[in-house]
Formats: sequence, structure tokens, C-alpha cells
Amino acid sequence: MKKKIQYTNEPLGEVLIVKDFLPPPDKILFKKEENIKVTINLNKSSVEFFKHLAKKKNVQYQKIIRNLLDYYATSYEKR
Repeated sequence: MKKKIQYTNEPLGEVLIVKDFLPPPDKILFKKEENIKVTINLNKSSVEFFKHLAKKKNVQYQKIIRNLLDYYATSYEKR
């Protein structure tokens, strides 16, 4: 980003508060279902977070990420 952002003191308009529907990390550790392999690029800080959590819980970090995505998708399928 070469162009500098200039902030103004204008009203934002209507604000929508989104309910936090994602579970805490401990609730997404285990789930069994058929998997497919995909390639995805993630932020380094996000991966480090999941690796740290996985080490504490003695599970694979990929499994935690997969279960989080499954939980997210399932919560929208129900709507």
C-alpha cells in the first residue's frame, strides 16, 4: 500500500453487531468425518496460534483448523 490512508471524523452510519458464534478452541479439537485434501495460504500468526494450541492439547494443528472450518460451515448451513 503506497497510498496513505487519510481518516476523517465522519459518522459511520448504522452499526451491525455480529454474534460470536464460534466455539472456544477446546470445543473444536475432535470430530470424525471424511476429509479431502486442499491447499490454502494462511497468515503466519494464525498458524502459530494453532500450532501452540495443538502442542498444549497434544493434537495436530491441521485438525484444529479443519474442525474450526467445519463448525463455521455447519453454523451457516442451519440458517
